[in-house]
Amino acid sequence: MSKPRAKKIKLLLLDVDGVMTDGKIFLIPTGGDVQIEVKGFNAHDGAAFSLARLGGLKTGIITKRVSETVRLRARDLKIEHVYQGVGDKLSAFREILAKENLKPEEAAYVGDDIIDLPVMRHCGLAFAVANAREDVKDEAHVITDHCGGEGAVRDAVEYILKAQESLTRCVDAYISDQTPSEDKHQ
Repeated sequence: MSKPRAKKIKLLLLDVDGVMTDGKIFLIPTGGDVQIEVKGFNAHDGAAFSLARLGGLKTGIITKRVSETVRLRARDLKIEHVYQGVGDKLSAFREILAKENLKPEEAAYVGDDIIDLPVMRHCGLAFAVANAREDVKDEAHVITDHCGGEGAVRDAVEYILKAQESLTRCVDAYISDQTPSEDKHQ
C-alpha cells in the first residue's frame, strides 16, 4: 500500500530532534543566560539529502525548536525549506505545499513524536522512525529500519527512490560526483 504512495512523492519533509538527531539536546552554559546548543547528525543521513536531490526530490524541515546548529546543518545539506520555531507544523506543511505548488499526496513526512501527527495524517506518505512513540508508529505508513539520528532519513529517502525506480541511478550519480575522473588528474 505504501509503495504506490512513494511513487508520487516530490517533497520530503522532516522533523529534526528525534529524526535527524537521536533526540538528545546538549546545552552548554557559557555564562549568564547564554548557552550553546549541540546536536549530533548522522553522515548517512547527510548523504541521503544528496541522493534526494539527485532523484529530483525537494527537502525541508519543520521543527518546534530554534537552533543555530540546525540552521547551519540545513545550509550545509542544501535543504530548500527550513521552518524553525513552529508549533503548528500542519500550517507550515500547507505553506510549503503552496510554495512548491504540490498536493498533499506528493509530500512525505518523517516524524517521531505526537507533534508530528497532524502532518503525518495529511501527507501522502508518513514515516515513523524506528524509535518513534508508539502512537506515531501506529499512524505511519512506513517505519524506518533505523532510529532517529542513526540513518532513519536515509531509510526514508531510499524507500522513496526505490519505489520510483531511481535509487540505482542516484547512487551511481552520487558516486560519480564524489569520484574525480582520471581525466582531471592528467
